Amino acid sequence: MVNKRIERRKDFSYYMQLSDATTRELIGHLADISTGGFKLDSVSPIPIEKEFRFHLELTADVAEKPFMVFSAQSKWSQADPIDPFVYNTGFHLIKIHPTDRDIFIRVLQKYGKTQQKTGGTGSLSHRSNQWL
Repeated sequence: MVNKRIERRKDFSYYMQLSDATTRELIGHLADISTGGFKLDSVSPIPIEKEFRFHLELTADVAEKPFMVFSAQSKWSQADPIDPFVYNTGFHLIKIHPTDRDIFIRVLQKYGKTQQKTGGTGSLSHRSNQWL
C-alpha cells in the first residue's frame, strides 16, 4: 500500500502507555506519533476502523494535569515485522479537546524524533488534520 501520509511521523523516544479510558485496561504504548495520529504497539491484534477512548498519563514537562482522554480510530494493523509477539496499529485522532491537542503537540515535540528514511513504500493510510 502506498503511504499517503500528509504529516511527517516521528519515532517515539519515551515509553507512554495508552489505556482504555473507561476500563483502564492497557491497550498498548506509543511507538510513533504525528499531529494527526500515532502508531500503537500492543500484545494483541486490534480491529481496524474501531473507535477507542484513550487515557494517556502525562508528565509534568508537557502538562500541568496528570492525564488526558481523547478518541482515535484504528486505520490499519499488522504483526510487527521484527517481533512476532507485537502488533502495530495506526490510529487517526478523531476527538480531542483543543487544550489536549496542544498537549499532544507538546508530547510530539518533546518525545518524537525524526524517523530515518528506509526507502520503503510505507503501509499507512491517509490521515487528515481535521480535529473534532
